[in-house]
Amino acid sequence: MNALLESLSRRGDDLLEALAETGYMLAVSLTAAIVLGLPLGMLVYLTRRGGAAENRPVWWVANLFINVVRSFPFLLLVVFLVPVTRLVYGTTFGTPAATFSLCFVAVAIYARLVEQILREIPPGIGRVARTMGASLPQTVLRFLLPEAVPGLVYALTSATISLLSYSTVLGVVGGGGVGDFALRYGYQEYDYALMYFTIAVILAVVLVIQAAGNRLSIRLDHR
Repeated sequence: MNALLESLSRRGDDLLEALAETGYMLAVSLTAAIVLGLPLGMLVYLTRRGGAAENRPVWWVANLFINVVRSFPFLLLVVFLVPVTRLVYGTTFGTPAATFSLCFVAVAIYARLVEQILREIPPGIGRVARTMGASLPQTVLRFLLPEAVPGLVYALTSATISLLSYSTVLGVVGGGGVGDFALRYGYQEYDYALMYFTIAVILAVVLVIQAAGNRLSIRLDHR
């Protein structure tokens, strides 16, 4: 315990900075997931075979993007996107640049989860919307999304935890974060007490996110 307290007294500010970097990664990538992943998942759902706006070419392109990004080993994806990251940010190092590749994963993960949530909606809801003469945008906004909200929140919670896991390896490209902190100041400096403490912090954050997401999802479920 004394060794841990001594380590925290030396590295406390670095740990807070690492937590802030991880928070930045999650905030930006989750924003991308909601702004881009949600519409993309909706697009795949609507344009699939038998969907309300069936369009095989559009479905094929959107579905291919999701499959390719989700299939890529994350570290290799980071390396693969280095030229694009350099073009956008002018560098491949630093938290903002490292977050760029995480956004691709966030969009693909959440888009697939959104599609799966929408597939679980009873088909009768779509038929009711058509019977009432609702247009496609009205069907999406007034029928499908309200029904899917609890599931979408739960899916976003799962995506957040996955992205937190992905973010721990971004120290390889200078992204920082708690994963990089645990490796650099814990494992590499043989300060195992600090490393285990950092892991415990990550686990605590995951548990808080999961509990908050579950609670919000339940509260939004009025079925």
